[in-house]
Amino acid sequence: MKELLDQIEKLTTTFQKDAVSQLDKGNKAAGLRARRASLELEPLLKRFRKLSLEAANNKAE
Repeated sequence: MKELLDQIEKLTTTFQKDAVSQLDKGNKAAGLRARRASLELEPLLKRFRKLSLEAANNKAE
């Protein structure tokens, strides 16, 4: 799960940097990169949710 969290952190940082660049500077290429990063984040966040629920259920038993 640590590796997954590292991937999420890296993509989130990239997304935020590019989104701010688009917003502040009107950089269209940065907007494209931010949208691409958001698409890559979605399956990672779903995977985190699944692993997190499994971990919580295993501790409850």
